[in-house]
Amino acid sequence: MKILILTVGLPRSGKSTWARKQGIPIVNPDSIRLALYGERFIEEAEPMVWCIAKYMVKALFLAGHDKVILDATNVSLKRRAFWENEFWECEHFLFRASKEVCIERAIKDKRGDLIPIIKKMAEERD
Repeated sequence: MKILILTVGLPRSGKSTWARKQGIPIVNPDSIRLALYGERFIEEAEPMVWCIAKYMVKALFLAGHDKVILDATNVSLKRRAFWENEFWECEHFLFRASKEVCIERAIKDKRGDLIPIIKKMAEERD
């Protein structure tokens, strides 16, 4: 059975750093956004981003990979449920960095734009 590893954690919790060290193909919606329209987020384009991400996961499995990482926040049950599928099993890899730590990292990385997103996602975690 194919395994889709869903990272689960706030922005700046260490998901991408961990994913890059695994030697497994990665699907990253942030990279899809940048490739599509050169920006980090455009609300109207989100359905397209997630559609592409799902097809990328399927394509990687069809290409013969047994494991794929979806490098995204996946903090809500609704977002994780989107990935449930009869073609693969989902495993969750939880990143427990606190809201405060993630905010500190965002400031250090000069990504103050992430602070309200981190705060909102911290409140919505399931």
